[in-house]
Amino acid sequence: MAPDHVEADVVVVGAGPVGLLLAGELALGGADVVVVERRRAPTNESRASTLHARTMEILDSRGLLPDIGTPPHEPRGHFGGLPMDLTLPGPYPGQWKVPQVKTEAVLEEWAISLGAHIRCGHEVSAVTDTGDAVETLARGRDGVLRLRSRYLVACDGEDSTVRTLTAADFPGQDAGRELLRADVAGIDIPDRRFQRLEHGLAIAARRPDGVTRVMVHEFGSQAAPRTGPAAFEEIATVWKRVTTEDISAGTPLWVNSFGDASRQLARYRHGRILFAGDAAHRQMPIGGQALNLGLADAFNLGWKLALHLRGAAPDGLLDSYHDERHPVGHAVLANIRAQALMLLGPAEVEPLRTAFAELLALEDTRTHLAGMISGLGVRYPAHPDAHPLTGTRLADTVLLTGEGTVTTTELLRGGRGILLDLRTGTTRPPGAGAWHDRITALAATPPQDSALHGLHRVLLRPDGHVAWAGTDDDGLTRALRHWFGPAA
Repeated sequence: MAPDHVEADVVVVGAGPVGLLLAGELALGGADVVVVERRRAPTNESRASTLHARTMEILDSRGLLPDIGTPPHEPRGHFGGLPMDLTLPGPYPGQWKVPQVKTEAVLEEWAISLGAHIRCGHEVSAVTDTGDAVETLARGRDGVLRLRSRYLVACDGEDSTVRTLTAADFPGQDAGRELLRADVAGIDIPDRRFQRLEHGLAIAARRPDGVTRVMVHEFGSQAAPRTGPAAFEEIATVWKRVTTEDISAGTPLWVNSFGDASRQLARYRHGRILFAGDAAHRQMPIGGQALNLGLADAFNLGWKLALHLRGAAPDGLLDSYHDERHPVGHAVLANIRAQALMLLGPAEVEPLRTAFAELLALEDTRTHLAGMISGLGVRYPAHPDAHPLTGTRLADTVLLTGEGTVTTTELLRGGRGILLDLRTGTTRPPGAGAWHDRITALAATPPQDSALHGLHRVLLRPDGHVAWAGTDDDGLTRALRHWFGPAA
C-alpha cells in the first residue's frame, strides 16, 4: 500500500487531554493541525480525574464547561496526605472530579469543530527536523502515514516516543517507590483517605456506581521495572499484607501502578520540535497535578505557536514557552517529590509529617501551596518595575461596557489578546487599531472591589495572563510589540 502523505502547519503527537487542548488552541488561532494517535479508539480507563481551579478557568475561557456538566466538587485537597483547604479566590475553588474519558471527549469534539484532524491507529516511528520542516513517519494497520509539518509537538505521555526518537536530554531520577492501584467491583471495604498503617499506605474510595478504587504501597518495597501493568493478584496480596483485608474475590476493571520517578526535559523546545505535558516532565500523579500541569503547558504554548505560524509573532515568543513553563514544572515536580516522601516514606518520616501539619495551619503556607497545586498562584516572569498584576492570571471580572456587562472570561473565548481601557469616559483605547487583527479593544468599567479598579489600561494575553498594566502609551506600545509583534 502506498504511503499516505499529509501536510500541516503542526503535527501533534498524542490525543490525550494535553494534545487535544493544544490542537484546539492551535486551530482557534488559525493553524492547520493534524493529531496522530496510536490508539484506534478512545480508552475507557478512568485514569486522571481531578481538575483544579485553574484548569476549570481555562475550560471556561474557551466555553467548554457546559459540555463538562456539573462535576462533583471538593474544596479539600491534601499535601503529602495531610488534609488542606485548596480554596482560593476565584469561581472554581477546590478540585473537580471529571473522568478523563469525559475531558478527552469534550476537548476532541471542540478541536474537531475548529478544524483539527485526528488520525487514530498510527504510531510514530521516525521524526526528523530538516531545519525548515519536520518529517514524521507513523505506522498503523491501515498503512504508513508520512507527515510534513512546520512544527511538531509531542504530547505523547511519560514514555514519549518522540522524546526517545530525538534523544532529548531528560535528566532526573527513576522510580524508587510505587503505588499499586485498581478499580474493583464487588468488594465492600471501608473508605480510607491516605491511611498510613504499620506496614504501608492504603487508600480506598467507593464511587457512586459501587466500584472501589484502591491504592496501596508497602513500606520498604522498591519499584522494579515493569514490562506491563501490575497484576490484580499482586495488588490483592499487598493490600492484604497492609490492611489484613481480602479483596481477591473482587472483579478488577482497571489495574495500574505508578512510581515516584521525577524527570524533566532540559529544554521544552528542540528546533521545530516541542514537548508538552508528561512528554516534557515525568512525575508521580499526586493530587492530579500531572494532568493539570500538562494542560497549562498546552494553554501557554497554543496561542504562541499559532501567532508564530501566522508570521505575526515577535522574536522570542516561541522560546518564551520554555522560559515560562519550565520553572513552573520544576517547582511542581519538587513539591511532588516532597509529597511522595511524606506519603510513601517509612516511620522515620512521621516527625516531618507532624512538623508539616503545623506549617499547613499557617494561612500563608496554605495559600502558597494551594496556589501551586491549583495553578492559580502561577506568575510568569515580569520586569521588576512592572505592575504587580503583570504575569499573573486575571481572575474572572465583570466589566460594565456601553453595551451592557461582560466578563473577562467571556472576552477570552475568541483566543485573542484583550486591551481594556478602564479610564472613565473613554470610548476607544488609543493605538488598539494597529493590532486589530490580534487584539480586541474594549472600554469598560470594573467593579470597585476588583483588582482592576483604579488602573488605566490592561493588556491580556490570549491565555488570560496579564501582559501589561499601566498608564503610559510608550509602555503599552512596547508590551504590544513584545507579545503580539509589530503593528499591522
